[in-house]
Amino acid sequence: MNNAEIQELQAAAIQEVGAAPDAASLESARVKYLGRNGRVQDVLLALRQAPVEQKRELGRLANEFKTSVQAAVDARKDALQASASVASFDVTLPGRWHGLGTRHPVTQIIDRAVEIFGQLGFTVADGPDIETTFHNFDALNTPANHPSRDPKDTFYLDDTHLLRTHTSPVQIRVMQSRKPPVRIIAPGRCYRRDTTDATHSANFHQVEGLYVDRKVSLADLKGDLTYFARQMMGPDVKIRFRPHFFPFTEPSVEYDFSCHVCHGAGCRVCKHSGWIEISGAGMVDPHVFKAVGYDSSEVTGYAFGMGVERIAMILLGVPDIRMLYDNDVRFLGQF
Repeated sequence: MNNAEIQELQAAAIQEVGAAPDAASLESARVKYLGRNGRVQDVLLALRQAPVEQKRELGRLANEFKTSVQAAVDARKDALQASASVASFDVTLPGRWHGLGTRHPVTQIIDRAVEIFGQLGFTVADGPDIETTFHNFDALNTPANHPSRDPKDTFYLDDTHLLRTHTSPVQIRVMQSRKPPVRIIAPGRCYRRDTTDATHSANFHQVEGLYVDRKVSLADLKGDLTYFARQMMGPDVKIRFRPHFFPFTEPSVEYDFSCHVCHGAGCRVCKHSGWIEISGAGMVDPHVFKAVGYDSSEVTGYAFGMGVERIAMILLGVPDIRMLYDNDVRFLGQF
């Protein structure tokens, strides 16, 4: 078998394969040309018997024969399968109903918080998840020996970069970029080296708020948080403040909502105290204003923060924070 005969055989094989009317005919054509006893053996025999000076060219033709015929077989197989799929589809059948998805409980709480604070004039601000130690700690008046800066509690990437431990760095970036008045909330992910259990996670969400203007007082903070609590938890909820300490606020408070389940009488949800601890807040420390170039003699402000998952667990009755991240649609579909 010479070069011309191999090329003629290749053309005949491709034509026969391409004309195969069904899968059985296609397999028969494949075996005829590429099978163990197929015509490809004639090509290989010609290669073995050829003079040395002709082997290179015959080898190229033999490889081309096998690859081109196999490619034609694969293409025809795909075409037959596609045709069979179209032929088997009954357009008269009713469509299958796929249930509509729902927003994740965490997203629902964030969206609701944005809506409520939007009614008070707050706008949404965002910032990077990878922060500098300046924005995450230094500018927030957090001393070098503060426990929150310990590598056991914080995900450091290098000496000056880390995964933010709260969304407060957004407040710093906003104040650096604009002059007062500032009224923003900063919802987003946070990261801490917490051991995951029923109430803790290394990755969680916060909504933090900042209001800076002339003559902002603790009464403004109390009024705004009370409004938020009643809109989020119900019209009868009460709020209380307890003295506390945070490096970036002075005075600092922790605030609690009265239990929306028992209305303050005491139950399992509030551990029979009548109150549910939410988070911390306070008046912005003058050292924070100094770090961003604000004149603390001209402006005052308050800041607050709250855990989104905590509110979701309280409001929706979720007993374990891990249930929010198991991606079990049977659970998530309830909300």
